[in-house]
Amino acid sequence: MDRAAEPTARQVYNQEKTAQVLRREARDSLQMQEQRRKVFPRAVLVGLLAGLLAVAFRWALNGGEWLRTHLILWAQRYPAWGWLLPIAVGAVGAGIAVHLVSQVAPETAGSGIPHLKAVLYRLRSMRWQRIVPVKFFAGMLAIGGGLTLGREGPTVQMGGAVGAAVAEWLKISPRERQTLIAAGAGAGLAAAFNAPLAGLAFVLEEVQRDFTPLVFSASLLAAVTADVVTRSLTDQLPIFHATNYPIPPLVTLPAFLVLGVLTGLLGVAFNRGLLGTMEGFARLGSWLSRGGDWSSRLGGAAVGAVVGLIGWFVPQALGGGHTLVEAVLAGQITLALVPLWFLLRFGLTMVSYGCGAPGGIFAPLLVLGALIGLGVGEITRRVIPGLVNHPEAFAVVGMASYFAAIVRAPLTGIVLIMEMTNTYEQILPLLVACFSAYAVADALGDRPIYEALLERDVRRDGAAPVLQGTLMLELIVQAYARFDGKRVRELGLPPGCILTTLRRGIYESVPTADTRLEAGDRITAVIAPEASVAALLLRQGCEVSHMAGQAPEEVHLIREDPGRSQPG
Repeated sequence: MDRAAEPTARQVYNQEKTAQVLRREARDSLQMQEQRRKVFPRAVLVGLLAGLLAVAFRWALNGGEWLRTHLILWAQRYPAWGWLLPIAVGAVGAGIAVHLVSQVAPETAGSGIPHLKAVLYRLRSMRWQRIVPVKFFAGMLAIGGGLTLGREGPTVQMGGAVGAAVAEWLKISPRERQTLIAAGAGAGLAAAFNAPLAGLAFVLEEVQRDFTPLVFSASLLAAVTADVVTRSLTDQLPIFHATNYPIPPLVTLPAFLVLGVLTGLLGVAFNRGLLGTMEGFARLGSWLSRGGDWSSRLGGAAVGAVVGLIGWFVPQALGGGHTLVEAVLAGQITLALVPLWFLLRFGLTMVSYGCGAPGGIFAPLLVLGALIGLGVGEITRRVIPGLVNHPEAFAVVGMASYFAAIVRAPLTGIVLIMEMTNTYEQILPLLVACFSAYAVADALGDRPIYEALLERDVRRDGAAPVLQGTLMLELIVQAYARFDGKRVRELGLPPGCILTTLRRGIYESVPTADTRLEAGDRITAVIAPEASVAALLLRQGCEVSHMAGQAPEEVHLIREDPGRSQPG
């Protein structure tokens, strides 16, 4: 009886295995609590500093817009020569901004979000000492001078730079540094739009793509802190003052579906037009550089001059477009003017961003989306009388669906527009339009704009970073990613890159060459400096994205082609 009651070897093994798992779970839980105890106060500090910086940037741009508008009004009293004044202001502002960017911090060109993603992918460094002042002052000159760009992209990049600065001041680990950079980016978006939930969603859906509790909590804390700071120093009203439109009837959903399809098509046109314009400016800069370094900066000054001339006739066309969106939401734009405004703003956005000036595309694309939505709403009201009583509600939905088509982050677009306009009644039309726009753009094979800009930046400078020491990288294998279902020997990793740990559920093991990866696996890789290209390979293989569809050998070709072009 006693011998029968003794446990078998198999039972002993299972008991020991269970005890090991429980000990590991307890250890991980304690480590997570310790990480949270350290990171959370730091995230609050990042949110505080990012909020203060965002408010200062907003005030500077508001001052520049006020000065530009009153300067044009004063110059119009003297039509014989007054038209030269906005041309000169635009040319000088854009010219100095592009020169500052190209000479001091090329990574501040454009919105800066592709560079931020490259930093989080371990492909680029974050030189926050240069990024913050150059982005602030060059952005003030470019956007304040009239270029059709937004403050939101720069605020996101500066927020990420604040996270890097705090990490350096406090001398924290590289992994926590990445968390604070991502949290700072979310805080920047939250402060720019008074939208803390959108800041969190942007980090999780677009920037970091990491749903770990630590990243989630740190990003939320930083976004909320930045939003509180911004509201305390400005006001608590939504960015756009939209009427509380009633809940649309279900019979209008086909019209919102049409809106989603249209914004999907025009979103593809936006992305391809922007990339094409940047390539055109890059070729122009290469040609002008034959005349000396100074002559290659003439593109920015020329764009500023053209924008200033347009501002002489149509001052509302310049800048981020906040006033124009307010007019659209108030129903002050007639249907006949919608295509004219759209074409004008579309063209100005292309050249303003393409010339290499610092500034984002968030605000410009929201203006375009509002115009598309208003046009569809007005046409629907005229074609089917009585079906649509508030065509302006289509403008609200159009902003979100155009964002979803271009950025390919529908959740962020929906949350962002609801927080910016305080129109939560439009949730069902927002879902229909955003996901149909996403589906159309994806079906046409168009890449999300920030991924396309990141790939362009990678092709320009080479994919692999220069590592100063051994890098440890932790990633999650997403469903339908290239590594999903493949054995380790089939991943194509270079010598010097070793997968040290594979965690599947509550079990942890050391992967071998025959270990098959599955969706949801959390892998830890150690990368030697000479194998730095593996950082990009692992990212591409574990994530579902358009960049993930590249073959491994293409990455090596990227590294060997560091052709210089206009920064993205």
